[in-house]
Amino acid sequence: MVSVQEAYRIVQSLTAKPGVEEVDILNSAGRILEETIHADRDFPPFSRVAMDGIAVQADKFNKEGQVFLIENIQASGSPQLVLKDQNNCIEVMTGSVLPGNTNAVIRYEDLEIKDGSATILIEKIEKGINIHPQGQDAKRGDELLKPGQKISAAEVALLASVGKKSVHVFAFPKTAVVSSGDELVEIDEIPQPHQIRKSNTYALQAAMNEMGWKSESFHLTDDKELVKKNLQTILENDDVMILSGGVSKGKFDFIPRVLEELGIQKLFHQVSQRPGKPFWFGASVDRSKIVFALPGNPVSTFLCFHKYVKPWIMNCLGVENKSVTARLAADVNFTPSLTYFLQVRTEVKEGILFAYPNAGGGSGDFANLKDVDGFLELPLEKSTFKAGEVYPFISFRSIV
Repeated sequence: MVSVQEAYRIVQSLTAKPGVEEVDILNSAGRILEETIHADRDFPPFSRVAMDGIAVQADKFNKEGQVFLIENIQASGSPQLVLKDQNNCIEVMTGSVLPGNTNAVIRYEDLEIKDGSATILIEKIEKGINIHPQGQDAKRGDELLKPGQKISAAEVALLASVGKKSVHVFAFPKTAVVSSGDELVEIDEIPQPHQIRKSNTYALQAAMNEMGWKSESFHLTDDKELVKKNLQTILENDDVMILSGGVSKGKFDFIPRVLEELGIQKLFHQVSQRPGKPFWFGASVDRSKIVFALPGNPVSTFLCFHKYVKPWIMNCLGVENKSVTARLAADVNFTPSLTYFLQVRTEVKEGILFAYPNAGGGSGDFANLKDVDGFLELPLEKSTFKAGEVYPFISFRSIV
């Protein structure tokens, strides 16, 4: 049995080389950028009017109540006008090009417009006021985005602004998600009293889909020869296998033995943690095939995916796994010498993330997951954990 820290280190030490694919930017949110994106022009590309009002030469303003004759109107999307007489002004709209021979914009709230003239109602104006200067945000050729950046709606806006209708993103390795056990039936079937519907593989694939990570799903019955035959086929076709169930010490838990017979080297089996102790991890000798064999209890599967599998794939794609901590909101006692992943509900108070214990009914109580936001990682060196202490937090739900 290995510690949580050692298990995490071993998993992260292996990497799968991602492929590359081109996707439409409308389908790119959540994906990981593979290419560098540069500004194809200045941002903004012209000195941009930031307020509706008038554009003037600041040097021509003398005092409150001064009147400027309106020469013209500069509309958004229209070519740049030029102020002919610097004692006059041009009406301007937000987003329009700043007219030539002007260097200040006075908003309508500070004006009185009457009979083709604008009277300024404030005592002072400054050069550059209410103007977004050309190139202030970025210069042509500047790096805007780099590989490893997770694409959100904000990045999609940048991609659109530089004319990128499609973008190169990292492709996830070909992956199989595998359930096992004769007790499992499909979700559209009526279970017998001794059966349950599949849920773990659906939870895993849903979590993967949130990242854009697609996979095929398979099911293994409790027959060793069939398990071996099916796993061999899956390993021939897929680079990553994520299994749920069949890794404990039961008489029908064939998977660890079969994987080793198929040439998958065991890197560890059993982690000093709760839930998820029976976790098995291995790889082919050349490291081209990676296998995560997760315990079958639903909470164990869920925890192991978010603690080990998700950070592993993000590492493969060049994304930094940022650590998050939360402050325990109530005392907790846990006596076994195991790292305890406590289910918690979270709440932000005065900028601090608090974790409220909601342990539920153990690793089989997946209904409890609907009431929590993640797991607080409590170290095995202690048995009493006091409110106010800070520990690593693994989130599987948006907490904002």
